[in-house]
Amino acid sequence: GPTIGGNMARLDKTFPTLDCSSCILTPRMVEVKHHENIRLMVNSEVEQVRGYIGNFEVDIRKKATCVDEEKCTGCQICEQKCPSEAPDEFNAGVGETKAISIAFPQAVPLVASLRKEYCRLYIKGKCGICKKVCPADAVDYEQEDELHTEKFGAIVVATGYELFDWRQAYPHYGGGLYPDVITSIQYERMLSASGPTGGHIQRPSDGAEPKEIVFLSCVGSRDESIGRPLCCKVGCMYIAKQAILTREHIPDSRTYVFYMDVRAGGKGYDEFYRRAQKEAGAVYLRGRVGKIYPRGGKLVVMGADTLVGENVEVEADLVVLATGIDAAAGAGSLAQRLNIPYDQYGFLSESHPKLRPVETTTGGIFLAGACQGPKDIPETVAQASAAAAKVIVLLSHDELETSPMIAEVNHMRCIGCFKCREVCPYHAIEEQGLRDGRRVAVVIESLCQGCGLCTVACPPSVISLRGYTDNQLIEEVTAVLR
Repeated sequence: GPTIGGNMARLDKTFPTLDCSSCILTPRMVEVKHHENIRLMVNSEVEQVRGYIGNFEVDIRKKATCVDEEKCTGCQICEQKCPSEAPDEFNAGVGETKAISIAFPQAVPLVASLRKEYCRLYIKGKCGICKKVCPADAVDYEQEDELHTEKFGAIVVATGYELFDWRQAYPHYGGGLYPDVITSIQYERMLSASGPTGGHIQRPSDGAEPKEIVFLSCVGSRDESIGRPLCCKVGCMYIAKQAILTREHIPDSRTYVFYMDVRAGGKGYDEFYRRAQKEAGAVYLRGRVGKIYPRGGKLVVMGADTLVGENVEVEADLVVLATGIDAAAGAGSLAQRLNIPYDQYGFLSESHPKLRPVETTTGGIFLAGACQGPKDIPETVAQASAAAAKVIVLLSHDELETSPMIAEVNHMRCIGCFKCREVCPYHAIEEQGLRDGRRVAVVIESLCQGCGLCTVACPPSVISLRGYTDNQLIEEVTAVLR
């Protein structure tokens, strides 16, 4: 993306303390920008990774944005003069921005970027206003992608998350056809004083202030019927937060929450949830919503309250969906390039859930945040700190010790079929030519993790695992039986 900060930059307040999200985050973003040992590369993606722990070589593609980062001053004159409208991605589609724009006022780096798919120059072949008005001459329509190759000792994967697109999976909620059925992140941007509505809660259909607001939890979470059994871990809490903020913005509002179970397991979380009921007057109804439809200028929410065993019908001015969390787009393909495992939902897998929660099966590559699975902010920060500590420990050594229990090949008997290379999950086997012209398999010791897959895949059985050869195992068994 064009800026650092992730999804936290889009939040108004954070639970359970109701701290201003930007007040916490933006100073850290600026520190990153000005730190002498940090090189910031936005609008970039990893194309290929080679090497091993302590010696990674990474190909990075920096995508063209038609704006020179070194020249742009962030004055936003180009954005003000641009005639082309574009969806506002930062505000989750609430309002519009221009084809050339800065994501948000506190973006780091504070540099404009141009989206060609919405620009008149690339659609109709004529415009060029942004280039004409730019006082820094920073707009460059001829800019092309740049490919950089950099060397690193360690890699931390922190790709974040995306919110579930609910529209096709829930046609009974309107499937996106009802303007007054919005997502929680859209509501969050309405609550924000720096958002598109200036902190005023409005119905998208007519701009009126809603009085009856219904929140639906677990939209795209814990729903086996659409193949999404995971809990998003944050929905219950941000619904409580938004219910409290709603009462602050609209004192005479009434809020209803349809939920399955309230999962408030963090420090101060349960107290915060009860505060939403007592102080904000949120009415919690345990049950799923079966249908939403318009009637008489309002939205009818048909659900159930399983605690009393009755069907419930609520007429709402606004419906807010607490959507689930998905792995970031492309996280699976990135995992393949990094040679680390991921699960069926696209989240990256740790080496061991208890003993090595931030490490991957590939040495020198660590995980931080929601790339591993749904997390809230405190858990993400804790894991990121752990990953940073692991990197510090790694880079503080001049030499690294590796396990001697790795595979080795008997080159005299190797037939060069390379079945071993096909099954090796760590790409630790390569070809090597001998003086007699034969091609044989060679184990790269720094990459081999000693899993033993190659030993069982080798047709002539010429690969053995150090410490686990047939002779060693026979001697061990013999010693035990004496």
